[in-house]
Amino acid sequence: MSSIAVPTLAPSRRAWLTDLPVLLVAAVWGSSYLAAKGITTAQTVVAVLVLRFAVVLPVLVVAGRRGLRALGAAQWRGAGLLGLVLGAIFLVETYGVVHTSATNAGLIISLTMIFTPLAEGAVTRVRPSGAFLAAAALSVAGVVLLTQGGGFTSPSPGDLLMLVAALARTVHVLLMARLKSVRGADSLSLTTVQLGSAVAVFAVLAAVPGTGEAPWTVAAGFGFREWGGLLFLSVFCTLFAFFVQMWSVRRTSPSRVGLLLGTEPLWAAAVGIAIGGERLGVLGAVGAVLVLAGTAWGRRAVTPATG
Repeated sequence: MSSIAVPTLAPSRRAWLTDLPVLLVAAVWGSSYLAAKGITTAQTVVAVLVLRFAVVLPVLVVAGRRGLRALGAAQWRGAGLLGLVLGAIFLVETYGVVHTSATNAGLIISLTMIFTPLAEGAVTRVRPSGAFLAAAALSVAGVVLLTQGGGFTSPSPGDLLMLVAALARTVHVLLMARLKSVRGADSLSLTTVQLGSAVAVFAVLAAVPGTGEAPWTVAAGFGFREWGGLLFLSVFCTLFAFFVQMWSVRRTSPSRVGLLLGTEPLWAAAVGIAIGGERLGVLGAVGAVLVLAGTAWGRRAVTPATG
């Protein structure tokens, strides 16, 4: 029986078609800091978080209903715990964005790429390589300069909150890797339960007097621009990003996906400066370069090269 030749994409083109959606995720994540800053104030942080995730949660529940039914009690508890940590991350991160520039927020949060291997090394008692430690020192020096764009002053409250958010992200990553109860759970179900737990936390906080405006009050006051920003955060920065990650990891290596997503701070800086009109100053610009160089160097020091 004769075979029929089926045309296939060249390897380079096939890799590009896989990489492009992941690069778009990094771009929308980088843009998310300016988008969040544009629709959020210190009095509406909790309300905006309720609205942002309440929009996408029903879609995730419908898409992953079979996986959710298959979760065991221990998996529900483990995912719920991760959701509490995730809720704390979003709270600290969003308050941080309100009180600093979108550029600073995106660059400081990238320190998660440095903190995570350091924390993992401390837990497993495996000393990081000298190259990684040097990269970490370079990144920390960059953050110090980044927060001093107008001269040497105390970091802003927002800068410090973003630093706490980067540490909280590190805790979340380590918990996901070490919690035995969530091993074997599919990523869609795990994400859905986590977001559901986070939304429950936000809803409870929204009902507490003194935590800001109520979600329905904020929603009623939103105009076209605010709803556009909220839907961008919900649809593109959450739904689109999540499904692209699931799709891409099945078609390429996790390391390659990680390297592409590592461009997020570049996009945050580009969007903050080009669209948000933010300025870094000489010290801040030098700091931004050091952060990007340090995180890229650190990632290479702990990630094996892939094709």
